Amino acid sequence: MSEAIGNGAAATAVVSDEALRKAELFIEEEEGAANHIKGWLGAFLTTVAVVMSLFHLYTAYAIVPTQTLRPVHVAFVLFLTFLMFPVAAKFRHRIMWWDWFAALLAIAVVVYLILGGDDFTDRNTSPNGWDIVFGVSLLLLVLEAMRRTTGWVMPIVTSAFIVYALTGPYLPAPWTHKGYEIGRLIGVLYMTLEGIFGVAVDVSSSLIILFTIFGAFLQYSGAGKFYIDFSFAAMGGKATGAGRTVVLASFLLGGPSGSGVATTVTLGAVAYPMLAKAGYEKNAAGGLLAAGGLGAIISPPVLGAAAFLIAEFLKISYLDVLLMACIPTLLFYLALFLMVEIDARKYAMGKTVIDKADSVWNLTRKYWFHFLSLVSIIFFMMWGFSPVLSVFWATVVSFFTSFLRRDTALISYDVFTGATRRMAGFFASPLIKALEGGSVSVLNVAATCAGAGIIVGVVTLTGLGLKFSSIVIDYAGGSLLLTAVFTSLVVWIVGLAVPVTASYIICAVIAAPALIKLGVPDFAAHMFIFYYAVLSEVSPPTALSPFAAAAITGGDPYKTTLQCWKYTVPAFLVPFMFVLDPSGQGLLLMGSTKALAAANWWSIAEVTLTAAVGIAALAGGFQGWALIRTTLIERVMLLVAGFALVYPSLTADVVGFGLAAIVMAMQVLRRRAGLVTVP
Repeated sequence: MSEAIGNGAAATAVVSDEALRKAELFIEEEEGAANHIKGWLGAFLTTVAVVMSLFHLYTAYAIVPTQTLRPVHVAFVLFLTFLMFPVAAKFRHRIMWWDWFAALLAIAVVVYLILGGDDFTDRNTSPNGWDIVFGVSLLLLVLEAMRRTTGWVMPIVTSAFIVYALTGPYLPAPWTHKGYEIGRLIGVLYMTLEGIFGVAVDVSSSLIILFTIFGAFLQYSGAGKFYIDFSFAAMGGKATGAGRTVVLASFLLGGPSGSGVATTVTLGAVAYPMLAKAGYEKNAAGGLLAAGGLGAIISPPVLGAAAFLIAEFLKISYLDVLLMACIPTLLFYLALFLMVEIDARKYAMGKTVIDKADSVWNLTRKYWFHFLSLVSIIFFMMWGFSPVLSVFWATVVSFFTSFLRRDTALISYDVFTGATRRMAGFFASPLIKALEGGSVSVLNVAATCAGAGIIVGVVTLTGLGLKFSSIVIDYAGGSLLLTAVFTSLVVWIVGLAVPVTASYIICAVIAAPALIKLGVPDFAAHMFIFYYAVLSEVSPPTALSPFAAAAITGGDPYKTTLQCWKYTVPAFLVPFMFVLDPSGQGLLLMGSTKALAAANWWSIAEVTLTAAVGIAALAGGFQGWALIRTTLIERVMLLVAGFALVYPSLTADVVGFGLAAIVMAMQVLRRRAGLVTVP
């Protein structure tokens, strides 16, 4: 990695329009390549999207029965998906007859379900012919919606689970089960709240879409631009200024968006020239940008969509999930900051001169309310509001505070002053764009959640989760360490093929039971799986964040991915501390506000310090640099110290702290003796 960063020609780097276009393709790969329809048809699609957002904002405040909310949400999602995402690239930017047929069929499927009432639900064990016809239609529609928005992998994986349910008697041991006919399968997946309309769609319809609307309100009120400008103004003028700016801006941008790829592209477009000027080589710059984007998925107050599912699976408050994420998020960004600091010293970077239009004080004085929008969610939850109401009121706060300045107003002042009285003027207002964007942004996630409901339904029906956990434990010989290693590998392998949300859902139902069966608390097991599911953002062949960063920097996608791993791997060893020892649960603040109230704060501080020192040791070991360049033996000692400190036991901690102290002493003595160029 010694040649990862260099100087010279890169100093004049700029981000070309072609690079940005390529980067946008990776966002499309994650979120789907939407049509761009103009004219009356475009206005119709915008109207439907706005109505969808308004409907879900209404359901956040009013009471809508679950049996109505979830199907209507799926109907909106499928209707817009088939009209906004083409069946193939050659049909893009136009709507074909088969798109209208699929969209209207989605409406018919849901109308049939709702009009059926209790009688429809009661006959789920013996559905009639029409039930099966509409049920099979819904399965096919969900599979096609996933294909259009996320590609072929998720439909293939989901289809494999359906085949597993139908062919149980013909499978080899230990995967054999009695098998289920298509009618029984449709009864579970379509006619109950245990399949497509299960937990995943519940979270999508009640939380995820509200957060995408909230994120769109922040975006169109200029919050994203403010966060970038604030980071540039706060971190410039130092050798580590460029790297620190990326780390801080990625946290501020990622917190409200929860999207790794979008954060990477948004920040990379403005930050890469600065990184190049500071001396970062293309792959290293892309790796840092992707690592920062990765932090968006694990950073409060939004995290990724999977975090909402954690709360629902565990039947806990979303505030508890945010609480559990606090220390791991700090440790993740500590790892990034340490890597940035080491980069500056290792490659003798000079001060980064950042052209900034305003000072930190002036930016804060003008746009302070954007910080209010960012923390208002947590404030409302601590005040006792539910997560749904908290994000609803946070969106309201964002809307009204946008009018504190003319340039951030979500409705143009011209509308009120009479300069623009035509409906077209209001139709193009930031408010309408935000409401539209909130619905469009959720389509790929919601389609994935519907598909994940099929998987969860099959796993529940066939007992695959318990069967799989028994197999994993048998292979591990009952060892918790080996079970955790095998589980992390399973999550990682699944994450190679599917996005974070799908990876978490699949592994939560098939892999989490193995850890729980060995005595790991359910909250620790699910957080362990969540953090390794996040690795799918930086794992080929779906390493979308590094690939998008490479498109911006002009680097090699796979070298950029390796650089991203270098920056993030110290923090991703920390989840083992969650599951291997009860003391490690202190990193999750004991899993809830109630448990935290009775927790031993000294124990929490101790395990946090141990993790921080372990991360620092791993950062130095992977970079080959501590106070000065390390020798081979020092590098090995730092890596061993880091791994030992991650393993929560007294003996391992003594070994880890001891090795780290010895390396520091050796470094101090060599630096005093002037031996700073040892290779």
